[in-house]
Amino acid sequence: MVRMNKLRHMVKQDLWILVLFCLNFFLTSVFLSHFLHSQAIYPPTLPTIAVGSIVLALFLLSYFFWTELFITINLSVVTATFACNLYQNQLENIDHSFWLKYFISSQCLIGWMFIIFFMAMIAHWIDLVKRPDTSRTKLTWLAVGCGLSGLLVRWYESYIMGNDIGHIPFSNLYEVFILFMVVTALVSLWYERKLSIPNLGAIIIPIVVIAGLFMIWYGATRKSYLIAPLVPALQSYWMKIHVPANFIGYGCFSAAAMVGCAWILKEKNLIKSLPPLLTLETLIYQLISSGFMFFTLATILGALWAADAWGSYWQWDPKETWALIVWLNYAAWLHARFIHKFNYKVMAWWTVIGLVITLFAFLGVNIFLSGLHSYGQL
Repeated sequence: MVRMNKLRHMVKQDLWILVLFCLNFFLTSVFLSHFLHSQAIYPPTLPTIAVGSIVLALFLLSYFFWTELFITINLSVVTATFACNLYQNQLENIDHSFWLKYFISSQCLIGWMFIIFFMAMIAHWIDLVKRPDTSRTKLTWLAVGCGLSGLLVRWYESYIMGNDIGHIPFSNLYEVFILFMVVTALVSLWYERKLSIPNLGAIIIPIVVIAGLFMIWYGATRKSYLIAPLVPALQSYWMKIHVPANFIGYGCFSAAAMVGCAWILKEKNLIKSLPPLLTLETLIYQLISSGFMFFTLATILGALWAADAWGSYWQWDPKETWALIVWLNYAAWLHARFIHKFNYKVMAWWTVIGLVITLFAFLGVNIFLSGLHSYGQL
């Protein structure tokens, strides 16, 4: 009874949010239906209904467990729908629309995302030396919204170019770094809220900005910001679930390494305004536990994808081998913490070394090695 009364109070208090969601859902459904029909895209009915129902259920659950995410996704979808409507199925319209040219085309949104993340990082650092306020968190949410909108609009733009070109925007390093930035920022926001750690973004957002700098360099030098058809190996429904799970894991591992650096600085008393050591230790453990869970799921999904694409669950391809090394590294870290094998200085440095291993598995393999995953080369 108490829970029901609390639920009624939440719904009554945030009625405008639910009205926004219902209106957003209706308008987006109408636009999406019209677009699919105009492009002669007819997805299978049952899988579409099943996936749509799961996404809708998770989305509604976010209202009760993380209202800020619910609002951000809503506003991102509204922004993306508005941008897609301005295109009117013609990419050339970007030159004739003020909003598309400067604000809400995919490239503009991604550019704004990086700028706002950089501003959020500066705001977080300023808050380290004075009383924290909420402006830096709002900037982070705004950047996340721009990133989500940018990915959605890029997805739409790919289908404007042709049904054989259209794909979910996780196909190259440029696109997955956008995903990484959004996911890592969300990880920071979630744990800042869950553990009541003020200004956690001052620790984690710098890795997001570094990823953004790489994204800009890679996009500019390799022209990877241009939308291209998927290589055959990526034309699979497995990609739509394997890649996001992988990058939630990467985001958690990267955040854990940054918190590990903060622990080292705090232990040496170099930055006194950082959270207490015990709080940082708890956070590192939760980040690595969450990352390990999602990375394990991604590895299993990758094995199923490999069986579907190449007829074998495991090929000892360099990418697969290094994914196993990453998994074993964090499994060993969790085991060492469980049995209290090392003092926490060792554990903190281990998280930093773990990030180096993860980076090599993600980027180094693409640069120095070749194999079945050669479509991901730099």
